[in-house]
Parts: sequence; structure tokens; C-alpha cells
Amino acid sequence: MIVKEEFLSKLRRYFGLNLYEVKIWTALLSRGIATAGELSDIANVPRSRSYDVLESLERKGFVVMKLGKPIKYIAVAPGEVVGRVKKNMKAEADERIARLDKLKSTDLLRELNTLHSQGIELIEPTELSGSLRGRHNLYNHMELAIRNAQKSVTIMTTAQGLQRKVEGLKPTFDKLKKRGVKIRIAAPLTKENKDAVDGISKVAEVRHADMPGRFCVIDGKEVIFMALDDKEVHPTYDVGIWVNTPFFANALENLFNSTWKGLKPK
Repeated sequence: MIVKEEFLSKLRRYFGLNLYEVKIWTALLSRGIATAGELSDIANVPRSRSYDVLESLERKGFVVMKLGKPIKYIAVAPGEVVGRVKKNMKAEADERIARLDKLKSTDLLRELNTLHSQGIELIEPTELSGSLRGRHNLYNHMELAIRNAQKSVTIMTTAQGLQRKVEGLKPTFDKLKKRGVKIRIAAPLTKENKDAVDGISKVAEVRHADMPGRFCVIDGKEVIFMALDDKEVHPTYDVGIWVNTPFFANALENLFNSTWKGLKPK
């Protein structure tokens, strides 16, 4: 049986299977019922591995072992398999989340935090910098930096960037507002992002700025700036730079303050 590599790759990604598992499974689907030896020949999988693979597929709910001799295996309908895999993935994810929640109150996390604190003390502030690749990573790090703000968060972004930040960072902005952190956002205000502006205007001061720029300054100490135009780059290839340097952060914030005075309030 010849199955395209692209097809097998998709199955591995969607169902969380290894290469031998998808080969054996698709071979069984094409036959409906077969022995381990037959499936080994059809799928071109070593016979010594076919039994382990079928046992794994049985545990995951992809196949059923038929009673009798020789031992044969029956393929479960793909639609049923999707439901089973979804249920198993959710159960596994819930279990992992529960373990991580328990970790918060253990000595293990305290030891990890101690190691991190000791390591940070040995690093010069100017060495705390890094490259952030992919918009998902960018926003994760931005959320972390903003969450720890004590005095101010200053943001310049694009029209689309404003919408993304409201969608992804609004809960964090709400918490900062309650702590008295001053939040200012400069961005092009358009019909498309009007709802986003209205949704954040109670916790942040937003002003119209029709100029290019994508950066965030936290407490006049940390800076996260994006190197590319978000209109011209796919989110996967977006790139940002994070630096912890009060000198550069203050300089950038002073430039922002000069521009801010001339901007029209929302």
C-alpha cells in the first residue's frame, strides 16, 4: 500500500502518532481487519515492531483486538477515533494543568525561583536582552513585562496592533489600572479599531498618532520594540527585541512624551 508522506505527516500532527503508528493504522483502515504480520507487510513496518505499535494503537482507541486465533485487529471508524482522541487529549491536558497548579505551592517551585533570583543577581542589567521571534512569543513576553509594571506603560503601535493588544492584554491592563499604573497608547484610530479603543479607554489613555512605530516602554526601564511592519510580515516571522536598559528606555520615552503632547486625545 502506497500512502503519500504528506498525508502521513498530517495524520501524525492531528492525532499525535509516530510514523509506525500512522503506517499501521492506515494499512488497517485499508483492510478493515488483519493480523499483525499482514499489516507489517502492507505498511512496510518491521514485524518485531508491529505488535508494540498495535498494542499502542489499541490503548489509544484506534483499533480493537478480535478474539480468536490467529489474533487479528479491527479498525475503529475514523469519526469515532476523532472523538476518542479529543477526549484523551483533553483528559491529559487537564491532568497536566492540575499538576502545574499543585506545583505553585511546592518546595520545587520555590527552589526554582531561588535559582532564578541568584542567577539574575549575577547578570549586569545591560545584559538582560533578547530576540523574540513570532508574534505569539512577542505578546507572551510583552504580557510578562507589562504585568510587572509599577509606574507606567507606554505603547506606540499600529491600528491593527491596537486591536491585538486590547484583545490579548485587556485583563492585564485592568489589573495595572487598579494598582495605579499609568497606561498610555498612541496609535492610528480608525473605524475598524473604534470598538477596541472604547473597550480600553477606561483603563488607558489613547491618542491618535498617524505615524509608524511599534514599541513598548515599561517603567522607563525596559523596552520591547518590533523591528518589522506588521502589514508586511506574517505573524510567524514577526521579530521583536527586548532590552533592559534605563538609558535607552528613558530616551525613547522622552521622545514619546514630546510627541504625546501634540496628539489628539481619543
